[in-house]
Amino acid sequence: MRYWLMKSEPEEYGIDDLARDKRDWWTGVRNYQARNFMKNDMKKGDGVLFYHSSCKAPGVYGVAQVCAAAVPDPEQFVPDGDYYDPAASEKSPRWFCVRIAFVRKLAAPFLLPQLRRHSALRGMVILRRGNRLSITPVTPAEWSAIIG
Repeated sequence: MRYWLMKSEPEEYGIDDLARDKRDWWTGVRNYQARNFMKNDMKKGDGVLFYHSSCKAPGVYGVAQVCAAAVPDPEQFVPDGDYYDPAASEKSPRWFCVRIAFVRKLAAPFLLPQLRRHSALRGMVILRRGNRLSITPVTPAEWSAIIG
């Protein structure tokens, strides 16, 4: 089992949306490294820290779990869609997505300033200068420091 942090803007899709929907496909990722994490590394049963980004109080707001391995992202084939990729085809898709399932909301969010202050989290990928990936790996020690 591996652990991941997945970022989303709460106005776009937040932990409350996942709680309502119970499960959803993590579509729209258009970064090759994040895509490769989903396509090659994420497996059913992996843990997910659900992180709200680009908001007033960024941080980890909940826990999810990968519930289905990667499949081609259907949004790459929608000509009118925000995530359309004219270079992608059904026979040769470029983008993939995994399905995640809601596990729980945190009693209190683990906010970005807390992440930065916590000694066990100093090496977290999300805290590295210049990191903009929407999906990053999390070590078991980092997972434990946040989830308890």
